[in-house]
Amino acid sequence: MNLSSVLGKDWISKNYSEETVNFLKDNFSLSEILSRLIAIRNIKIEEVKLFLNPKIKNLLPNPFILKDMDKAVNRTIEAIIKKEKIGIFGDYDVDGATSTAILGNYFNEINHEMEIYIPDRKTEGYGPSKQGFDKLISNGVKLIFTVDCGTMSFDTIDFSQKKNTDVLVLDHHQSELKLPNAFSIVNPNRYDDKSNLNYLCAAGVCLMFLVALNKKLRELKWFVKNKKREPNLINFLDLVSLGTVCDVVPLTGLNRAIVSQGLEILKKKSNLGLKTLKNICGIESNLTTYHLGYILGPRINAGGRVGKCSHGANLLLSKDSKEVFKIASELEGFNKERKLIESDMLKNIENNITIDQNESVIVLSGHNWHGGIIGIIAARLKDKYNKPTVIISVEKGLGRASARSILGFDIGTIIINAVQNNILKKGGGHKMAGGFTIDENKIEEFKIFINNKFSKIKKKLTKNNVLFFDAKISPSALNEEFFYQINSLSPFGSGNPEPRFVIENLELLKSFIVGERHIKALLSAPDGSVIKSMTFNAVKTDLETYLLSNKRKKINIFGKLTLNEWKGQKNVEFIIDDISVNKTINNSVPSSNG
Repeated sequence: MNLSSVLGKDWISKNYSEETVNFLKDNFSLSEILSRLIAIRNIKIEEVKLFLNPKIKNLLPNPFILKDMDKAVNRTIEAIIKKEKIGIFGDYDVDGATSTAILGNYFNEINHEMEIYIPDRKTEGYGPSKQGFDKLISNGVKLIFTVDCGTMSFDTIDFSQKKNTDVLVLDHHQSELKLPNAFSIVNPNRYDDKSNLNYLCAAGVCLMFLVALNKKLRELKWFVKNKKREPNLINFLDLVSLGTVCDVVPLTGLNRAIVSQGLEILKKKSNLGLKTLKNICGIESNLTTYHLGYILGPRINAGGRVGKCSHGANLLLSKDSKEVFKIASELEGFNKERKLIESDMLKNIENNITIDQNESVIVLSGHNWHGGIIGIIAARLKDKYNKPTVIISVEKGLGRASARSILGFDIGTIIINAVQNNILKKGGGHKMAGGFTIDENKIEEFKIFINNKFSKIKKKLTKNNVLFFDAKISPSALNEEFFYQINSLSPFGSGNPEPRFVIENLELLKSFIVGERHIKALLSAPDGSVIKSMTFNAVKTDLETYLLSNKRKKINIFGKLTLNEWKGQKNVEFIIDDISVNKTINNSVPSSNG
């Protein structure tokens, strides 16, 4: 079955095995809808219990399966025993900030001297810089960790070797066949790593490192001999889950357990920075992956985009309530500034630049575009056109770029290939995002290069005019009991998408614009019930025409459920992704609210 929509999409029901559904109902005492959703996800029968109740203790592999883990741990223990000062060089995004804070909080707990360094995006750019390393070394650092960066930092790591300072890389970005001359490189995405943990973000890699370090220190009886309390790494899962969600890595396997247990740790509000930021944002309910990815994450990122790059890491490290409140308040202000700059830049691009619909990859460049915002613009255009997007800001003949990709097109590998072909000066990334620097006169060459790469895999990608839904449901399914059934499959995110549903034959009662871009609507069902809905970013789209219409048309809606909690009141609402008009979906999908 398919149905064409207002946005020109075909709505198609996801495939699943009725035999599997019946087996799950009979053997796991699951409802029809849960059995169906698990069958759609192709969860192996032997892994269903773990999927429904993910626990790190059941999914955590031996951390020493990661290449170079033993070297990194042994060198760190040497530094701890010799009381060598440790430096942590992090990135300015959420994964970098959380990774920095995870290591920093650990060393603080065992009272080992450490110092962090977060580079300035505008003056130093991404990754380890000689300026940053030199400052750490000048301040007495004898061992440097690079977190969420370092895998491609050949010259800077060579610089540290000349200064007789070892570097331990904890990263997840893709590598070349050649690796920098670091003491160790723990990275599940390095070419020779066989751990199969390549879905981890940097925060996840840092967790694995600390599990290994704790284990080795315990075996050496270091905690007992030095009368130190062994850090409980479970308490760090709030930060690991934040980095994992915000870096949009797959929420499968160990990542799923990390985020599931991390959300429980977040309820305890043990991290002062996250607690304060949550309060400033006015979040009254328990945190979900939505809050991490769309509320807290952007504010932590805002420091690196338009404010002070070290704010994110310092927010998550500080124990001083006054300092934390000051940082959190400034991040809130930076985020508002970021939104204004983003809106102006997006309008400027859409009004003044023609995007070639025939090109498979969008590559846009402009002079002196805000370097902290181009990544967001790339993401916005990627979502709008469903095409890999690269935004390049050019200044004095040199372009700095941010790239965002779609599922199936490995942008990190493409960027590394372009470096190897001398098209780019330097760059890197992972499957869904990356960055690079390029000489202005090579932008057109890169444009041709990346479009040629895309054309070779284009046929393998899913059509971009398709929306897949999990089930057709009745309006009566919008209740708390059904919502919590669906939510038992959370955390949702990349690799475990939030279920999408279709509800038919609704009549528009009332609608109005909320903020500048969103539309809130009340819809009546044939049974007399009323559905509250929200459609985000609908203004100035084809959806606006129908949602703000005075004509009482019958519509079908496609989207997901959400629980709106406000001042103790709970209401299940529907987030609309797409609508269709005056047509009924005739398929054999069973009722899902039982």
